[in-house]
Amino acid sequence: MDEMEEELKCPVCGSFYREPLILPCSHSLCQACARNILVQTPEAESPQSRRASGVSSDYDYLDLDKMSLYSEADSGYGSYGGFASAPTTPCQKSPNGVRVFPPAAPPPPHLPPAGLAPVPRNACLTCPQCHRSLILDERGLRGFPKNRVLEGVIDRYQQSKAAALRCQLCEKAPKEATAMCEQCDVFYCEPCRLRCHPPRGPLAKHRLVPPAQGRVSRRLSPRKISTCTDHELENHSMYCVQCKMPVCYQCLEEGKHSSHEVKALGAMWKLHKVSWQRGQVAVAFETLQRDTSENSVEFEACLVAQCDALIDALNRRKAQLLSRVNKEHEHKLKVVRDQISHCTVKLRQTTGLMEYCLEVIKENDPSGFLQISDALIRRVHLTEDQWGKGTLTPRMTTDFDLNLDSAPLLQSIHQLDFVQMKASSPVPAPPILQLEECCTHNNSATLSWKQPPLSTVQVEGYILELDDGNGGQFREVYVGKETMCTVDGLHFNSTYSARVKAFNKTGVSQYSKTLVLQTSEVAWFSFDPGSAHSDILFSNDNLTVTCNSYDDRVVLGKTGFSKGLHYWELSIDRYDNHPDPAFGVARVDVLKDVMLGKDDKAWAMYVDNNRSWFMHNNSHTNRTEGGITKGATVGVLLDLTRRTLTFSINEDQQGPVAFENMEGLFFPAVSLNRNVQVRHCLSVRLAPFLSTRALSTV
Repeated sequence: MDEMEEELKCPVCGSFYREPLILPCSHSLCQACARNILVQTPEAESPQSRRASGVSSDYDYLDLDKMSLYSEADSGYGSYGGFASAPTTPCQKSPNGVRVFPPAAPPPPHLPPAGLAPVPRNACLTCPQCHRSLILDERGLRGFPKNRVLEGVIDRYQQSKAAALRCQLCEKAPKEATAMCEQCDVFYCEPCRLRCHPPRGPLAKHRLVPPAQGRVSRRLSPRKISTCTDHELENHSMYCVQCKMPVCYQCLEEGKHSSHEVKALGAMWKLHKVSWQRGQVAVAFETLQRDTSENSVEFEACLVAQCDALIDALNRRKAQLLSRVNKEHEHKLKVVRDQISHCTVKLRQTTGLMEYCLEVIKENDPSGFLQISDALIRRVHLTEDQWGKGTLTPRMTTDFDLNLDSAPLLQSIHQLDFVQMKASSPVPAPPILQLEECCTHNNSATLSWKQPPLSTVQVEGYILELDDGNGGQFREVYVGKETMCTVDGLHFNSTYSARVKAFNKTGVSQYSKTLVLQTSEVAWFSFDPGSAHSDILFSNDNLTVTCNSYDDRVVLGKTGFSKGLHYWELSIDRYDNHPDPAFGVARVDVLKDVMLGKDDKAWAMYVDNNRSWFMHNNSHTNRTEGGITKGATVGVLLDLTRRTLTFSINEDQQGPVAFENMEGLFFPAVSLNRNVQVRHCLSVRLAPFLSTRALSTV
C-alpha cells in the first residue's frame, strides 16, 4: 500500500486529507485548505457582468463551454454559478509542487468565516491540480459534498501502518512487534520481550499494550515521567545501587534506602545503557565464535566424508579394471593353449604322414607305387595348404590392447574446489526443452534446450541426463555450455527419458520437464567412409561397396548394436574369379587391411563359390558346403539377447550357430577385394529363416 500514499495526501498542505471535499473536477481538497485558497473576483471581470453589459467575445463562448461541462445534469453536484478564468494574483507552490493561490483577504469582523456562511458574491476557487476555476454560489464550501470514501481509505491505511510496527531491539531483520511497554517506551517482538523485558522483578509492574495502541498513545500523549510505585505523586529521581532500582526523594527520607548508596538517575541510566550495549555486543561475538567453531567442525567432517567417498569409488573402479585385465589375461592364455594343442595334433599327423611317405618311397613294386602315389600327393598338398593358412601364426598378441584413460579424472581432481555461495547471484531457472528441435535417428537422440525468456541469471553450463532405456537411474551424458547435444550408441527399439538442468557458481537449478524419446525399431545403416580402408569404393549413397585392390579390405557400417535382436542382408552384385569375401561383425578398432576375422576384433563367415568357414582371431572352424554367386544374398543375425551370431545364404541358415558369448558393441562389417561388389539391401529385427519355435522364444 506504500505506492498509494501519495493519493491520500492533499495537494495543498501535503498531509493526509482532513475532512476532504469533492470538487466538480473530481479532485479533492481538505476543507481548511479549500477555505485558505478562496479568492474574490472583481465584479467587472465576472462573466455575468460582461454578459449583462452586452459585451461578447470568444472568451465568453469558451466560458460557456466550461459551464456546459459542469452543468447540473453532468456533474451531479448541482449548479455552483458561472466559472471564471484563473485569477491573476501571484501563485505559490505546495509541498508536492502543485500551484497554490494565496488566501483571500480575511472577511470583515461582522461577517462569519468563509464556508460557514454565504461567501461574498463572486468568490472564486481554483483546483490546484487541474487549475480549473469556479465561482461559488451563496452556499459557499457547503455546496461541495464530503468525500467519505477517501476518509475511510485513509483510516484503514493508517491502521495498516500501525499494524506493521517493528521490534526496536532486533539486531538484524527486525521482526513484527507484538507489544509496547508504556514505561520503557520500546516496541518488542516476542523473543526480545521474553529476553529483555521479563515479567518479574521491577519490570513486573510495567504496563504492556498492543503496538497499535502504543503508537497512538505515543503520538497523542506527552512523554510520561516515571513515578514511584510506592509514592505515586513522586517521580523517580535517584537510583539505589544496592537494591538496583530507581527511587524517589520520599523513599530516601523514610529511611528505607537511607543507608544505601544512591546515584543520580540520569547518570546511572547512561552507564547501564552503555554497559548493556557492550554486553550485547560481547554476547553476539561469543555466539558468533561458537557458531563458527561448530560450523567449521561440521564442514570439515563433511569434506572428509566426501573425499572418502571419492576414494572408495576409485578403489571400486580399480577392482573392476583389474578384474577386466585378469579376464583378458586368462583369455589370451586360453587361446595360446588351444593353439598349442591344435598345432601339436597337426604336427603329430604331419609327422606320421611324412614317415608313411618315406616308407612308400622305399616300395619297389612300380604298379603298387603308382596305384597310391596320386592320392598321397593330394594329401601332402592338402596338409601343406593347412599349414600355410596360418596354423603357425600366433592367434593372440602378447600385448594388451588396453589403455587406461585417466586424463579426464586427473583434470577433474585438479579442478576439484569449493563453490563460493553468493546470495547476490541466485541459481538459474530450470531450462526449457525445445520440443520442435528434439528428435531421434536410428540409435541416436538429439536434444535442444534454452533458458526461460525472462531469465536474467547468469548460466555457466548445463547437465544433460538420460536413463538406461529401461526406466532405470539417470546418468550424466553431457556437461558443457552448448544448448544442443546428440547422444549416439543408444539401444534400438528402446524408450529413453531425458532431462536437463543449468548451473552457475551459486548452485544447480531444478530439472527441466522430462522428455520421452523412442529410438528406431529397425536399424537401417549405410557403410561408413570415415572408418573404412582407403581402397574401399562407395556408391549408391554408401549402400554399395567394392574395392580397387586385389587384397582384402574391411569396411564397417555406421550403426553399432549393443542390445536386442538384429538381422540384415547383403546382396552380391558382382562376383568374379571365385574370391572369398567375409561377412560378420567387428569392433570399431578392427584391422582394416586383412580379411575380416584375422584378428580378435572381428567375428565373420568367409565364403567362396563352393563352401564357407567361420573365422575369429584367425581360427577357421565349421566348414560348410554351399557357396555364393552373383545375385546371392548373405544374411547376418546378431542376437544380443542370447549373445549369438548366425549366418544364412539365400535365406537358408549356413551351418550351426557360428559364435556364442557375444557381448559389447558390434558394427556390421564386410571384407572384400576388387572382384566383389556388395550392397546392403535389408534390415529387420527378426531373421526369416528362424523356426516358429525360435520365433516364439525370442
